[in-house]
Amino acid sequence: MKLRKVTVFAATALVLSLTATACGGDNKDSGSSSSGGGKIKVGIKYDQPGLGLKEPNGSFSGFDVDVATYVAKQLGYKPNQIEFVETKSADRENALARGDVKFIAATYSITDERKQKVDFAGPYLLAHQDLLVKANSDISKATDLNGKKLCSVTGSTSAQNIHDTIAPKANLREYSGYSECIAGLQSGAVDAVTTDDSILAGFAAQDKYKGQFKLAGLKLSNENYGIGVKKGDTATVNKINSALEKMVSDGSWQKAVDKNFGPANYKNEQAPKIGVIVK
Repeated sequence: MKLRKVTVFAATALVLSLTATACGGDNKDSGSSSSGGGKIKVGIKYDQPGLGLKEPNGSFSGFDVDVATYVAKQLGYKPNQIEFVETKSADRENALARGDVKFIAATYSITDERKQKVDFAGPYLLAHQDLLVKANSDISKATDLNGKKLCSVTGSTSAQNIHDTIAPKANLREYSGYSECIAGLQSGAVDAVTTDDSILAGFAAQDKYKGQFKLAGLKLSNENYGIGVKKGDTATVNKINSALEKMVSDGSWQKAVDKNFGPANYKNEQAPKIGVIVK
């Protein structure tokens, strides 16, 4: 009898615990309506002007931020209910798997390898590897980089790909971040910077650089930016896809492109169709 009483007590305690959890313990990032008063955590970059940037005053700006804010609104959240979390490239899959964020909008290219670990909504932007050069530069194609100093960040394959396949006599320079590469371009320490055209356009659009640089307009790769979601969360993927389609149809997508990339004369592709990956 004593054993039975203990068992019944334990079972009752377990039920009460589960009930409490269901009522509020996991409410914060569940993706439920904002009427519940919860918050949603969204992964972005903090250091990419024009895409995902944490401003000195603590606010956030950029195309990815605008897309994420629009999507979160469609999921039922007001701007003050969105908590932006820095998700570095190497930690994006882990952040989703751990449940640190509900979704990630952070120049997150959709690849077959990544789709093994996370699910993607979108794509919402088609970017390309390109070159950023000075406004008066005579570099107009990748082969012009032979004998020139080409910069990218340490560990990036962008510059190495150009060196290996297009301009074997290019002199590679690796800096710790794109900010250093852009500063080097401004000072003349390097002749060109390479990465996704959207990232380059974001840097070039900063007030301190306006008019100084131009994109070469090359399409050295196709980068389909998607919104990462935890593997298996099909419901959220479907909701985000619907939100992205609405963002395009009501003109908000193009407004966000013009606002964040316009000063760099970024010739963006048309909004990609949901589920269509350009190889």
